[in-house]
Amino acid sequence: MKTEKEKMISGEYYNAFDPELVKGRRNAKNLLHTLNVKEYRVTKKAKEILKELIPNTGAGFYIEPPFHCDYGYNIFAGENVYFNVNCVVLDCAPVNIGSNVFIAPNVQIYTASHPLDAELRKTLENAYPVTIGDDCWIGGNSVICPGVTIGKGCVIGAGSVVTKDIPDNSLAVGNPAKVIRKLNQEPESKS
Repeated sequence: MKTEKEKMISGEYYNAFDPELVKGRRNAKNLLHTLNVKEYRVTKKAKEILKELIPNTGAGFYIEPPFHCDYGYNIFAGENVYFNVNCVVLDCAPVNIGSNVFIAPNVQIYTASHPLDAELRKTLENAYPVTIGDDCWIGGNSVICPGVTIGKGCVIGAGSVVTKDIPDNSLAVGNPAKVIRKLNQEPESKS
C-alpha cells in the first residue's frame, strides 16, 4: 500500500494532513523562516539553508529571498537557475527545472490541485508535475499551473497564466498564455 507521500508525488488523491507530510511542510517552513527572516541576504548560511531545503540542484542555483515552497525536496533544478524575489513553488509533485533558467519576481509555480467535487475536496487533494526546459525565462508575476510543461528556450511574458504546455522555442503571453511566435523566427513586419 502506498504512503500518502507516494500518492502525492504520483498524482493520486492524498491526505495532506498525513503526519509525514505535515512534518515535511513544517521542516520546510522552519528553513524558510530562517532564510526569509533571519538571513534574508544571500550569505554562506543562506546557501547552506537552500542546500538543505532544496537538495536536488546543480551548480549556480540561486534564490533571492523571500522565497516560499511546500516541501523543497520536490524541486529539481539544473545549473545556473535563478529565482528573483518573492517566488512561490507549491511542490507537492515534482517541479523539474532545466539549466540556465531565469525566474523573475513574483512567479508562482503550482503543482497542487484540488478535486472539483466539494465533498472530496474536504479531505483530499492531488498534484501534477511541472517541467520547465533549459534556457527559459519566466516573466514577472507569471503563474505556471499544475501539469504544465514549458519547452526548451521559451520566454513566458510577464503576467502570463500558463495553463497548457508550451512547445520549445516559443514566446507565450497572456491569460491564458498563448504562443504568439516561435523564437527562432523573425517577427512579422507591422508595415
